[in-house]
Amino acid sequence: MKKLLALALALCMMFSLCACSGSTGSTGSTATEAPAEEEAVVQDASFYEVTEPITITWWHALEDQYSDLVTEIVDGFNSSQDLITVNAEYIGSYSDLNEALVSAAAAKAGLPALVVANTDYVAQYGASGLYENLDPYIEATGYDVEDFSTGLLLSAQYEGKQVALPFLHSTQVIYYNKTVADELGLTAPTTMDEFEEFIKAGAEALGNGVAIPGWDQWYFETLYLNEGVEIITEDNTCDLDSEAAIGVTSMLKDWIDNGYAYFTSAASDASSNMRQQFYDGNLFAIMHTSSLYNTHVDQANGFEVGMAWYPEGSTGEKNSEVGGCVLGIPSGNDQATKNAAWVFLQYLCGKEVNMKWAEGTGYLPTRNSVLTTEEGVAFLEAKPAFQCVFDNLNLINPRIQNAAWSQLATTWKNYMASMLVEGEDIATASADMTEEINEILADA
Repeated sequence: MKKLLALALALCMMFSLCACSGSTGSTGSTATEAPAEEEAVVQDASFYEVTEPITITWWHALEDQYSDLVTEIVDGFNSSQDLITVNAEYIGSYSDLNEALVSAAAAKAGLPALVVANTDYVAQYGASGLYENLDPYIEATGYDVEDFSTGLLLSAQYEGKQVALPFLHSTQVIYYNKTVADELGLTAPTTMDEFEEFIKAGAEALGNGVAIPGWDQWYFETLYLNEGVEIITEDNTCDLDSEAAIGVTSMLKDWIDNGYAYFTSAASDASSNMRQQFYDGNLFAIMHTSSLYNTHVDQANGFEVGMAWYPEGSTGEKNSEVGGCVLGIPSGNDQATKNAAWVFLQYLCGKEVNMKWAEGTGYLPTRNSVLTTEEGVAFLEAKPAFQCVFDNLNLINPRIQNAAWSQLATTWKNYMASMLVEGEDIATASADMTEEINEILADA
């Protein structure tokens, strides 16, 4: 496992705010700006202790269906000790959270004590200093991070610094109508050729084969990576106009032209529309997140839901990327607020609570030790479809970490829609897209 290298607290990065009398990040108090440079100091454990009562705010993106679970876990923490009171606030999607967090940091007011972030924001927050470096907290308090799955732990790091901790994680999977698949004598595909035949048969049976989400490149990104496309190369350029990349895009376009697949819009209701088609039995398969297994099973109208790992590419690779979110502490808060957030963060990521999240949501257990416990075995017995994920846990890799990733991803999604939906020439559009992305990377 990649070793934790940084043991010094990065007190003064961009967006950093120093403490002022009586202020906490959860109350909206302002603070003066920290100096640009200051020698980092390794503190002892007492520096991170909570010594006085404090109320803090946790921003999250857990939707209404998880509200009872959020309440149960937060109430459990509040009643477990008498110094910290946590108020949980649902802010919206990960992009909504990002906008709110960046705005609060820029305004130097209203920062939460703890906030979730989609894994592809880690590089941005690490580069800007928006998230606190947790290495000194981990070192001083002896917190065990080695029990986290390797890929998940790396996904919460930036340039060797642990700027967040794994929280609710998922990976890309294919959900399909197992009832129809069984009737057709189909088994879960393991190669791209098998997958094409799989969705072709499903389309002939139900009218629609597979939906490829267009609102988040994460769902189709793995198809490119497993064909050897780097997306961002070592020299910080994009290779989405390479022969391998154009091959993947052309394959998707062929599926769409033949009626085996369709590329969804990026509209706000695209996900709900896709899900409803699947639930109503009008769509054979969807490329989606493992975190929504519970929801899909509960909502499916009269059929069994199957779950399969993404097929391997022609390279023989069948890796996937981690999804979901990490937990981080905004660096602009005063130390008392950060300390309280650190205590709550450890609770949210603890083994017992980790299994509550997994059982109640469909997110993956993040700790290796959990998988062999009685609770871990019971989890798999209750959700046997997760066997395909458990069998490939070591193939779940960190997301691509680059400060320009968010802008790159948006550009990529827009061009994909122009090629797959609007019919632009793939080679020409790929060249234009890559040129635009290279400018973004150079600027970053």
